[in-house]
Amino acid sequence: MKTSLTRRSFFQTTAAAAVFTILPGRVLGAERRLSANDKLNVAGIGIGGMGGGNLRNLEQENIVALCDVDPDYAAATLKRYPNAKVWTDYREMLEKQKDIDAVLIATPDHTHAIISMAAMKAGKHVYCQKPLCHDVYEARMLAQFAAESKVCTQMGIQGHSMEGIRLICEWIADGAIGEVCEVDAWCSLTYYPWGHASWSSKWGAARPTDTVPLPEKLNWDLWLGPAPERPYHPAYHPRVWRCWWDFGNGMMGDRGAHTLDPVVTALKLGAPTTIEATSSDLNPETHPISAIVTFQFPAREKMPPVKLTWYEGTRPPCPPELKNGGEMPKEGGSLIKGSKGAIMSGVYGNSPRLIPETAMQAYKRPPKSLPRIRGAHEQDWVDAIKSGRKAGACFEYSGPLTETCLLGNIAKRTDARIEWDAANLKVTNLPEANKYVRAEYRKGWSL
Repeated sequence: MKTSLTRRSFFQTTAAAAVFTILPGRVLGAERRLSANDKLNVAGIGIGGMGGGNLRNLEQENIVALCDVDPDYAAATLKRYPNAKVWTDYREMLEKQKDIDAVLIATPDHTHAIISMAAMKAGKHVYCQKPLCHDVYEARMLAQFAAESKVCTQMGIQGHSMEGIRLICEWIADGAIGEVCEVDAWCSLTYYPWGHASWSSKWGAARPTDTVPLPEKLNWDLWLGPAPERPYHPAYHPRVWRCWWDFGNGMMGDRGAHTLDPVVTALKLGAPTTIEATSSDLNPETHPISAIVTFQFPAREKMPPVKLTWYEGTRPPCPPELKNGGEMPKEGGSLIKGSKGAIMSGVYGNSPRLIPETAMQAYKRPPKSLPRIRGAHEQDWVDAIKSGRKAGACFEYSGPLTETCLLGNIAKRTDARIEWDAANLKVTNLPEANKYVRAEYRKGWSL
């Protein structure tokens, strides 16, 4: 399964955006046929946070359904679309509301896969927020099903539709920095203190033990979904679930999915062969405060092997090219090191620059050879649906990208070096690590 975009495949994913045709129902959803002049009927699932922003970028279409397990948290979005039908259970919505063409999913990480798979099986096009899922097995299954089903999918890594990723690809292909053998990528942010500061100082990284009343309208069973049973606590919902292993993928999934995207694309990286991590404050409940993860990628397409080091809660050493002026992006970014120079960019591959600045000023940029996306990342998905092409961050691409991030998390949890057999979805040198490759679902839930 290919995890990168060549110039040809990159063109094929975007060039059809301006060509609109009437497509068969199996391509545009199971329920009805659409032309480019028709509006999609869009449903939002998980709309209290980022999902509300995604829906705003889809308002040129019809927002026909809204689904959230916590109507109080989602109240602002529910109010914004008064004509949409409101649901609590996505399964009931998919079964009963037949006018839906496409589904936007922005729930917590641990429910991404089950909802995305259910929507695809129902013949709906799917936009799922990053990271695509919660474990490596889910990533592989979603990518495979998306390829077989022919629905149009997109993961919410907005940088994939921006200018920066294209510039990085064009400059590397132009030989601006020579052969690349090493990359540093980072997010200097941290989740500490875990969850709400008011209780984390008391319980630390352990589960809270006090009893808190369940909010009246919150369906906690549906919020948990396939995750192991535990009582409700505001340490998990709203907003602060990402720091918990059972629900979120930490900074590796949160920012890694964004920051590694241009690196994976420009360097045509496939699956890593080994991943090694060192973590601070390692415990079975929450993601570490900081970690360093080193991936080794093999040679491919006449390109040399790559060592990629991910830093979270900290930064890599300042490159020598900046010691006499300039600064590293504060929140995060990447440093792609070549035999003839280096490219530094921000979290989404934004604002790429050759360093030092004198190298950027002297560089004669190549012509823009890769197609550009019109509008927001969500618009790329809409255009892809209506033109019958794949979206830029389709699950066939974003599934393997997510696998890489989640392998980093496995290395973090074991605080060790793991050897990865991608073809067989197996850690070969540390058998106990395989329990993290595919999580056990709570009874009553399945992919």
